[in-house]
Amino acid sequence: MSLKVVTRKGGAALYIRGSVRGQSVFESTGTTDAEQAEAYRAKREAELWTQSVYGKRAVVTFAHAVAAYLEAEDRTETTRTHLHKLLLHFGTTRLDNIGQQELDDAYKAILTKGAHASGATKIRAVLTPLRAVLEFAAIRGWCSKPAFARPKVRQVRMQFLRPAEATALVEAAAPHIQPLLVFLIGTGARMSEALELDWKDVDLRGMRAVVWQKQDDERHIDLPPIVVQALESLEWRAGRVFRPLRSRKPRGALRGKEIGEAYHDTGRTGGGQIKTAWATACRKAGLPGHDRIWVPKGSNRQKVQFVPDLTPHCLRHTFASWHYCIHRDLLKLKEDGGWHTITMVARYAKKMPETYRADVLMWLAGDKLHPPSTGRA
Repeated sequence: MSLKVVTRKGGAALYIRGSVRGQSVFESTGTTDAEQAEAYRAKREAELWTQSVYGKRAVVTFAHAVAAYLEAEDRTETTRTHLHKLLLHFGTTRLDNIGQQELDDAYKAILTKGAHASGATKIRAVLTPLRAVLEFAAIRGWCSKPAFARPKVRQVRMQFLRPAEATALVEAAAPHIQPLLVFLIGTGARMSEALELDWKDVDLRGMRAVVWQKQDDERHIDLPPIVVQALESLEWRAGRVFRPLRSRKPRGALRGKEIGEAYHDTGRTGGGQIKTAWATACRKAGLPGHDRIWVPKGSNRQKVQFVPDLTPHCLRHTFASWHYCIHRDLLKLKEDGGWHTITMVARYAKKMPETYRADVLMWLAGDKLHPPSTGRA
């Protein structure tokens, strides 16, 4: 018995009913147009026939796999953004038809610089999310396990701060982000871990905090004295520990500032939530960078913006370099910093010369840095 387009009592939408090789079918076509419903019937009947003869993997599409992947568990906003772009490109392409050539075409279609994008960008925005979906599908027997060539990633210089530079950076920063910078340097926490830190997970007396990693794994971190001092300077003891300074216009005042409840999740990494404050602190501290000069659209006046060479993630590099300088123990660094393999932390070995060890210890003890006066606006 083949499929037929039918109506349902009391409804305008058209349905298909019948069976294909013993499989009963009754589902909506999603339309009230007879011609479109007939096209849906013909396509669905062909899919079910192919599936019954050659198996499910012969008909599962990328769109189906993405839907199942997103339903399986919660995904980050970044992952959802990347998958949306991949879905627009691959659509209903059958999974087994996605190979290396299709991946190369995706680079060209999705990325701003196309095939000329950096290897890191290709991996982050296209290869990693695509591979995750295909591996998810392969486990369920919907396609073969993916095999793609990994783009070459240009090695960049790992940048970190020496104690005097760290002091200059913190003291040049706006008061409301000084505690955050001290926390990042002293604990090696990722920016996302720090911004999501809640007071219920902080034990100032025990000098310990619990942060949550990207994989929802909890990590216990020790708080050196300078970090405890920085956290004690904050006025609030509930909700998020680190909060943004927001502009507002209070009643009866021309302008003013207030502390917000939490930083907005941009869905990206790299410290974008404190981008302006970070650039200002780096410039005032005399850290390296360059001026970006451009003319905004609709304006005749040039605009100049300082772009630092360092990013907030460099504070994690700073923590790791200091940690190894003090302990000379890669396994301890791996555990304390939340890295997954020794290989990932081996590059921090011998970055910080032994001569700085005493300065690092003094800094972490709070003897080389004026404690942040306050986290208030």
